[in-house]
Amino acid sequence: MNSQQLMSRSEEELMIPHAEYAKKLRPLLPSEAFAPDPGKLVILSINLGIMILGWAIASTLDRWPVFWVGLYLPIALIMGNSIIVLLFSSHNLMHGSVIKNKRVMYLMGFLGLTLLWMPPTMWKAVHNREHHNKTNSMNDPDRNYLEGQPKNWGKWIQNLFVPSAEVHPLWLAVGMTSAWGVHNFRNITSVLFFNAKSVDYVPAAFTITPKERRAIAWELVAIAAIHLTIMFSLHFDPIKLLLSYFLPIAIGYAGVMFYIYTNHMVSPMSSVNDPTFNSLSIRVPKFFDWLHLNFSYHTEHHIFPNINSDYYPRVRELLELHYPGRLKLIDGTEAWRLLLQTPRHYKDENTFTDWSGEKSVPCPVIPTSCTILNNRRGINPPPHS
Repeated sequence: MNSQQLMSRSEEELMIPHAEYAKKLRPLLPSEAFAPDPGKLVILSINLGIMILGWAIASTLDRWPVFWVGLYLPIALIMGNSIIVLLFSSHNLMHGSVIKNKRVMYLMGFLGLTLLWMPPTMWKAVHNREHHNKTNSMNDPDRNYLEGQPKNWGKWIQNLFVPSAEVHPLWLAVGMTSAWGVHNFRNITSVLFFNAKSVDYVPAAFTITPKERRAIAWELVAIAAIHLTIMFSLHFDPIKLLLSYFLPIAIGYAGVMFYIYTNHMVSPMSSVNDPTFNSLSIRVPKFFDWLHLNFSYHTEHHIFPNINSDYYPRVRELLELHYPGRLKLIDGTEAWRLLLQTPRHYKDENTFTDWSGEKSVPCPVIPTSCTILNNRRGINPPPHS
């Protein structure tokens, strides 16, 4: 057994399963933290309204003076942010923290995820069931590829697009605006066409039931019809489509991917689902926490997926109090820097490598909230920190 394997075994012995955090911290949170919050449904509806209003304005662009068309760019930016909020509000909705009526949840989840090309039945399978229960393990469909996995088109595209020490800035920019679509395409085609764990172009294939498979197929048809209807309402005009359809989607997908990339991709893999080990939380300006429903509190979310996101800060306080030194907390800009300084394929649970497999770079040591607090107070951390 080599030193890397010894370190991995030692770390696993120190890990705490997700259920233990939840069992200890749940009684310390107020009951209203787990009560439905219909206000988030209002947020989802408002952002759907922003998108519809943006398309309505865009439909008149052919009547604008040419030198006024640039004035639509701020609207496109607002629409792009609405796509981010639609995903995050739908994310909360599908976890059951907004309403309990399953029919309304399904309908609003469908509408909220439509611009993300994500069938709600697929979301429940790939995110709620697979990702949350198998976070950053060998069986997590959202993890990095392994060095030993085949160098097929799925792995090649991810290697080309994702932030890493090798990525070209141009392809990174392309990837920021399209990686969400690639992720969806990989997973949806995997379950619709094959539905087998032997599929090798996804990081970790999973299977769904025949009923789910049929639902995903019909939802995808409905989503495509809605997108075609939007394009039709814009008369398939290239300028209208560019400014009010493609540009907002590109902005929205890029914003979404910034959060998703920093959630887990720089963390080690583990067979134990310990959110403080396989996930990290980032610090962003408070305005963005308000705007994006506290999505930066990602470790906290993994401990309580169905909690009202307004209470994520309280979960952080409890984690810091009862599990000091475990919560990984880092500035969003620093998390991005680490992504750009490391390769993006797992050589083993604690080591990254590049496409060629020649590099061996340990997963970065992420400062914990305890370390940061001590540094601010001028307290030197112990040597093992």
